[in-house]
Parts: sequence; structure tokens; C-alpha cells
Amino acid sequence: MTRLRQELMGFAAGGLLGLAIDASVVQALVGWAGWHVYPARAVSFAFAATFTWWWNRHVTFRHRHSGRAIHAEWLGWVVLMSLGAAVNLGIYVVLLKLFEGLERWPAVAVAAGSAAGAAFNFASART
Repeated sequence: MTRLRQELMGFAAGGLLGLAIDASVVQALVGWAGWHVYPARAVSFAFAATFTWWWNRHVTFRHRHSGRAIHAEWLGWVVLMSLGAAVNLGIYVVLLKLFEGLERWPAVAVAAGSAAGAAFNFASART
């Protein structure tokens, strides 16, 4: 298997796990804790982004080393993913505005936003 294919599969697996974390946390905060959908998503996204950084650092791109301190690497990851995050969160907001019923099931909007930001994020992360 080529390195590109291995990286793509690792990135997809980490993304799916990150999506599960993102959707679970936002759904729990909205459904069980009574949070509003937007602050709940900010918290869930932070958890998911941190997990995907860890996953990609230790699994997907384990053979690549940034040479930076761990906190600097994490911050660089967050900055690099910001455009993909903007697409992701933008779609989340648009879907919640277009389909009022999704406010009770924000995990659906999380999934759609995550799918839209994934291609950009992979290209950014790989480089």
C-alpha cells in the first residue's frame, strides 16, 4: 500500500472517530445538559480537534516530525485546520438555520459539516 493511501485511510479513520466525539459531545450538551446548540458545538469541536491532532500525530503521520514542541505543534494544527473548521462550522450553522428540526438533533448537522471540511483538512495536514 502506498504511503498516500495509508495516510488517507488513517486520516479518514481519525476523522470518523473525531466525528463520533464531536457529535456525541454536542448531542449530550444539547440533549442532556440543555445547552444552546452554538456554544455546545464550540466545546464539542474543541474536543474533536484535539483528538484528531493526537490521532494524526501518533497514527496517520507518525513518520513525519514537525520538530516543534508539542504545544506549538498542537497550536499549528489548530491554525492549519481553521479554514476547514470554518467550512465545517458554516455548514453546521446554515443547516440549523434552514432546518429548524435539526436543533433537536444537531449531530446530523455536525456530520454534514465534518464531511465538507474533510478534503481540505487532509490536504492541509499532509503538507
